[in-house]
Amino acid sequence: MDDLVPAAPWLMAAAAVVAAGATLAARRAVPWQGRQTVLVIAAAMLVTAIAGGIPLVGLGLGVVLLLSAMLGTMGVRGTRDAADCFRRALVALLLAVCSFESASTGAVAGAEAGVHGGHGGLSGLLTIVIVAGVIGVVLWTVVSAWFVEPVHHGRTARLLTAESWALAAGAAVMCLAT
Repeated sequence: MDDLVPAAPWLMAAAAVVAAGATLAARRAVPWQGRQTVLVIAAAMLVTAIAGGIPLVGLGLGVVLLLSAMLGTMGVRGTRDAADCFRRALVALLLAVCSFESASTGAVAGAEAGVHGGHGGLSGLLTIVIVAGVIGVVLWTVVSAWFVEPVHHGRTARLLTAESWALAAGAAVMCLAT
């Protein structure tokens, strides 16, 4: 696992970029709320990977991700895209919690503390929230394919599946690095 932790920000960024690319390629199959959420996640993960672990950057990214998560569910209640928009917003919320926790520790990432500023490898309430949320996202991704009738078919369905799995993989990497 030690080999994975230093690469975690870049793996998360790669997963987010794949999700953003799939979302953009799906075009109008993804409502604007979902597109903005995934694009903000991708930008935030790239900034996280580039910036290292500067607490002020983590605080700013946490605020942006939190606002994006709230905006990502605006006006989708009762639509066929509500569940997918909620899932994207949940990933943004998990990343915001992680950013806030990293900012609160004040430690520089990669300095023997782990990727997220050293919040102690599964210690603390925020980490429990992160782990529970990641398990929820991964289960949602797996179980929804079994029980929910797909709305889209063909190329669009494959793109949205790739986006869903990329977000779940990025969230799982975040959890492993926690």
